Amino acid sequence: MTTLTRLSLLPIVASLAGCVSARPFSGGSWIDLSYDYSDETLYWPTSDPFELRTVFDGVSEGGYYYSAYAFSTAEHGGTHVDAPVHFAAGKLPVDRVPLEHLIGDAVVVDVSRGALANRDYQVPIEDFSRWEAAHGRIPRGAIVLLRTGYGRFWPDPVRYMGTDRRGAEGVRALRFPGLHPDAAEWLVTSRGIKAVGIDTPSIDHGQSKGFETHRILAARDVPIFENVANLDRMPETGAVIVALPMKIRGGSGAPVRIAAWVP
Repeated sequence: MTTLTRLSLLPIVASLAGCVSARPFSGGSWIDLSYDYSDETLYWPTSDPFELRTVFDGVSEGGYYYSAYAFSTAEHGGTHVDAPVHFAAGKLPVDRVPLEHLIGDAVVVDVSRGALANRDYQVPIEDFSRWEAAHGRIPRGAIVLLRTGYGRFWPDPVRYMGTDRRGAEGVRALRFPGLHPDAAEWLVTSRGIKAVGIDTPSIDHGQSKGFETHRILAARDVPIFENVANLDRMPETGAVIVALPMKIRGGSGAPVRIAAWVP
C-alpha cells in the first residue's frame, strides 16, 4: 500500500471504527454502488432468484409491532464479490479476503464508447493506456472499476444481460462486455491492482466459455466486484471504495455493499 493510499484511508477507517467524528467527511459525499435485493434482482441464468419470506409482520401478542423475514440468495447475484476461490483451487474464500483488498483508492475507467457499440466488447489494454495518458499511471494497490454504461439497463435482463432466458439456454444467449484476459494480466502484473469491478454480470464477457479473465485474477487472489451500480456518478480519480461482503465461511462469493467516498 502506498503512502498516499494509507493517508487517504486513515480518516475513513478511523471514522468507521468510531474513533473520530464525521467531520473529516464534510464537503464530500457518499455514493452507494450497490443494487438492493428484491424480486427484480438479476442472477446468472442457472441460479435461483432472490427470495424474501415473511416470518412475522404485524402486532405481536405483547401488543407491539414486530417484523422479521428470512431470505435466500445465491452467492453470485446482484451486486456481489467473487472471491478468488471461485475460479482458483486453494485460493482465498470470501471470509478470508483481507480487508485491505476491499478498501482503497478507486480508479474509474470509462469504456462505454466501445462497450455500448459492441455487446461482445472486451476491454483492452489500450483503454487503460488512454486513461493513463489523461490521469497518470494507475497507482499500485488501486481498485479499478470499469464503467461500461450497462448500469443504465438494470434491471431489464434483456438489455443488461442480453437475454431473459433461464438455464443452459440462457447461458448460451448471454451478451454483455467484459475485461479482456490480456488486460487482466497487465493490470495485475504491471500495475499491481488489488481489486477490480464492473457494471455488468461478469468480469468475463457474456460469450466467454473458458472464463480466462476470472482465472487470471483469481490466481493472484484479486477479488472481483460484479453488477456494480451508479458508476456514472463516480469521478475517474479521487474516490475511496469500501466494499464489505457478507462473511460466509468458505464461500466462493457473497452479496456486497459497496460505498464510495468522494471528497
